[in-house]
Amino acid sequence: MGNRQKTNKKRMKSTRMFIIATLVFVLFAVLIFRLAFVQIHQGDMYDKRVNGTNVREVRHHLPRGKIYDRNNQVLVDNEASNIIVYTKTGNETEKELLEIATKLSAYISIKTDKITERDMKDYWIVTRSKKALKKLTDKELQNQQLTNNDIYQRQLDRIVESDLKEIGNDELKVLAILREMKKGYAYTPQPIKDKNVIYQELARVSEALPEIPGVDILTDWERTYRYGELFRSVLGSTTSRDEGIPKERLDGYISKGYSRNDRVGKSQLEYQYEDVLRGTKSVTEIETDRKGNIIGTHEVSAGKPGKDLILTIDMGLQEKVEEILTAELINAKRNGGGAFLNKAFVVMMNPLTGEVLAMVGKQIKEVNGKWAATDYALGTVNSSFEMGSSVKGATVLSGYESGAIQPGQSFLDEPIYLLSTPVKKSIRTMGMVNDLIALKQSSNVYMFKTAMSMLGKTYYRNMRLPLDSNAFETFRYYFNQFGLGVKTGIDLPNESSGYRGQGGSPGHLLDFTIGQYDTYTPMQLTQYISTIANGGYRVQPHLLKEIREQVMEDENPVVFQSASPVYLNRIDMDKQKIERVQEGFRKVFHEQGGSAASHFNKHPYKSYKIAGKTGTAQSFYYDPELRKTYTDKPTNNLTLVGYAPYDNPEVAFSVVVPNARTNSHPISQKIGQGIMEAFFEDDVQESRE
Repeated sequence: MGNRQKTNKKRMKSTRMFIIATLVFVLFAVLIFRLAFVQIHQGDMYDKRVNGTNVREVRHHLPRGKIYDRNNQVLVDNEASNIIVYTKTGNETEKELLEIATKLSAYISIKTDKITERDMKDYWIVTRSKKALKKLTDKELQNQQLTNNDIYQRQLDRIVESDLKEIGNDELKVLAILREMKKGYAYTPQPIKDKNVIYQELARVSEALPEIPGVDILTDWERTYRYGELFRSVLGSTTSRDEGIPKERLDGYISKGYSRNDRVGKSQLEYQYEDVLRGTKSVTEIETDRKGNIIGTHEVSAGKPGKDLILTIDMGLQEKVEEILTAELINAKRNGGGAFLNKAFVVMMNPLTGEVLAMVGKQIKEVNGKWAATDYALGTVNSSFEMGSSVKGATVLSGYESGAIQPGQSFLDEPIYLLSTPVKKSIRTMGMVNDLIALKQSSNVYMFKTAMSMLGKTYYRNMRLPLDSNAFETFRYYFNQFGLGVKTGIDLPNESSGYRGQGGSPGHLLDFTIGQYDTYTPMQLTQYISTIANGGYRVQPHLLKEIREQVMEDENPVVFQSASPVYLNRIDMDKQKIERVQEGFRKVFHEQGGSAASHFNKHPYKSYKIAGKTGTAQSFYYDPELRKTYTDKPTNNLTLVGYAPYDNPEVAFSVVVPNARTNSHPISQKIGQGIMEAFFEDDVQESRE
């Protein structure tokens, strides 16, 4: 038994030793494997930690997307150019910056006109430190209560003109470069020279790059507008490099990965579609040592250019309409248009889809004895006017919808006498008129009596027309359904909803029904006539047709997104009632006695099959600069709305000419004739198909 026990003990001891040896081997193997992993896979990281290196990202914007019209004509492009930039790390000393600026000044020319007196004083102190010390007294130098800022400020104050004259032209070049270098943010390329960089400069700087750390040559871009000032106010603009991101938008853009000095869309379409046009920045990693010196770069991402916008605008049509509007406006001004006639507007839109085909505003001013026109297209969405009888279609349809009148109902057109209200009447007494004749001949009284019926009243001479506080809101509710008095939803910032008239008398309510109380924009007027043209759908106007990815010239376009029609509401009434107003509008242009027939019921306009309405609103000129309304000199807002062909509408339009001296001048109808000819010309029509 004793031998057996000894044998078992030996076996157990041997087993334990084996297990221990195996465990030690495994632990050593794991340790060796870990050391190898750290050495091979993470060695660079630990080396950088030991050596104190750091890696930062530098981001650079690629070109913005281009903007095209519906026929692929370039409206806004990018002009590429080489620029010389400096990227600082934030750790450079004043001496190091000065050394780089001095070296760079030998290779490039640079303007010095932006240098300020303060720039020169700062430079003088840095480059003439011994002389700068002599600007201080011994007592000041020994005064420990003075801060460095206090001392520096005293030196600045004591620099005189003769000191600054020591800075010669060569040093001014250095100072101009140094000034630009300091403006940049850390790890953000700051342009030193971005205009008129010649080939020789690029070559010299390129060869010298190793000895001027932080300096580089990049390809940059500038926005160019192919059609000059044409449609310019709607296209908008971008900020400059000096402007960078507007202060009021800074937080939002920084949260999206922008840098403070990035150029961004500043206004209108450039601003509206900033997220589409901006693209994705390229990303480069910059490795620096403990002192902040750049020791290596590595491209992480090549970035991606911004997407292109394809607009609904037909630039061929836009050009023709601008020419027509300018010519007729100047002609009217020269021939009795009046002292306050100085602007006009046209909007043309597909009434089925909401695609804006032309959007024109012109403002004229006499310069050296000649009339000059400037772009005022934005006035179609942010300027509002009393539109007159053009809105009578909305009044009749409101009467139908409320049940106050029925199709075919007649009223006696007669002067309206209400207590405490000036007499109200049509341009002439028409006798008994139904809804169609009222639209055709523009009866004011028919609209007044429709309003009374909506209030539950029947007219009699010298009656009192009581109004409750909701009467105006009731009428506005109906008009809003056509887009009158509310924003149209067009894809532009700062659209106006118009101005609501102030007051509350019965006479004001009657004025409302004939478009002489609230104000509307030309775009609202176009949305209103489109709603009637398409059978009762309020379609949202839009300028964006497509968003496309940028591709090479020989590649097929890649559509990223297409805009679809958006219908904001449907007029709640029978189709036959809308068709009734459409018929009245047809009579306006095509039957004898129609308010537009004398201009349109003849060749070639008759063949266009136009339907619509004329309008005149008595108003007063308001001078925005003087903030003065000339109530002693009444003017007339002349309007025209329509669509064509009336049996299959392709285009709806509005013409607005505010502040004409007399309503007898046919400028609005002359403009209407011109734009319809332009639309139906073969060369323009084919370009939209």
